[in-house]
Amino acid sequence: MRAPPRLYALVAAAVLSVVGTALVPTAAATASAASGPAVTAPAADASAEPLKPFRPNAAPPTLRASGNKLVDENGATRRLLGVNRSGGEFMCVQGRGIFDGPVDDAAVKAIADWKVNAVRIPLNEECWLGLSHIDTAYGGANYIAAVKALVARLEAHGITPIVELHWSHGRYTGGDSHCADTEYATCQKPMPDAQYTPAFWTSVAQTFKGDQAVVFDLFNEPFPDRATSDLTAAWTCWRDGGSCPGIDFQVAGMRTLLNAVRATGARNLVLIPGLAYAGDLRQWLTYKPDDPAGNLAAAWHTYNFNTCSSESCFNEQLAPVIAHVPFVAGEIGENTCSHGYADRVMAWLDAKGASYLGWTWNTWDCSSGPSLISDYNGTPTNYGVGLRDHLKGMQ
Repeated sequence: MRAPPRLYALVAAAVLSVVGTALVPTAAATASAASGPAVTAPAADASAEPLKPFRPNAAPPTLRASGNKLVDENGATRRLLGVNRSGGEFMCVQGRGIFDGPVDDAAVKAIADWKVNAVRIPLNEECWLGLSHIDTAYGGANYIAAVKALVARLEAHGITPIVELHWSHGRYTGGDSHCADTEYATCQKPMPDAQYTPAFWTSVAQTFKGDQAVVFDLFNEPFPDRATSDLTAAWTCWRDGGSCPGIDFQVAGMRTLLNAVRATGARNLVLIPGLAYAGDLRQWLTYKPDDPAGNLAAAWHTYNFNTCSSESCFNEQLAPVIAHVPFVAGEIGENTCSHGYADRVMAWLDAKGASYLGWTWNTWDCSSGPSLISDYNGTPTNYGVGLRDHLKGMQ
């Protein structure tokens, strides 16, 4: 099923542009959105134990998959509950910096004060690898050092860092193309590219393999199902890569990326999203790659305008996955400048003992972002109030 694209945030003189379901500043225009039906909140599951949040003197736990739960080094059940911190995917390739807004200790403490225990950090593979068209001030060694510093600050506040590949290389001119005029990593692509993405994950895994508190999210929002109407071909492309129907470049499938991570010796928890901008997980269990470390979780993204936005759809499509593997909703949100949909999603995920992170901790417009905050001191937007109050209320 088609998950409609979400709006980009309006930043400086940039105009709005569609990039699937993750919202970040860029420079082109179009949009579509369709509200989903109301979701009835199920009863909370008293056995769902949240990962303890802001603990200044405690390092975040080493997480591993155990059945359909995440557990720490002591075997205690944990959940990832937090926010996305967008910027690392677009600022560098646009020549404007590395992060969008402050990421110093005060800024991280403001995040921690919401009782957040996990922060997802979107990245750009060309910036990490320091390709020649990236300003050296924002790419290569400088980019990697900035990401490592942010990871260290998060961990100093007891927060689990999730590093994630958001924008990647490869010219794509098929369905839902967001930057057909360039091969550069200036927008979302339907799948990772074989040319650079395995090298990106080899480098990232080598960088963080000594710190198993860091979680790896392999690719933001795959959409090979927009390039072909053959869902079997789309899922096969998702897993195996290669020459995929409707995609102009050679693809690196999830199996290749997972193998690249594990070949370094890294045993960190790895998140793998489904199709349709991470909104369709119906064949995830069938096609998931084998993991020699046995440390995988399914990743899902949801917004009020996605096709699967009702409790009945969640029960039909998601519950079977949640029954077998740990489940992380890497992005939840809505473009209403309120939090009714996010509230219902959190209630449903709470009842399942699953994890979730709100999009996004950036000061964009809450209807085009959607943004959780109006300043980096942590003042919530009307939308952000829902996540903040919910996380604080869980303590």
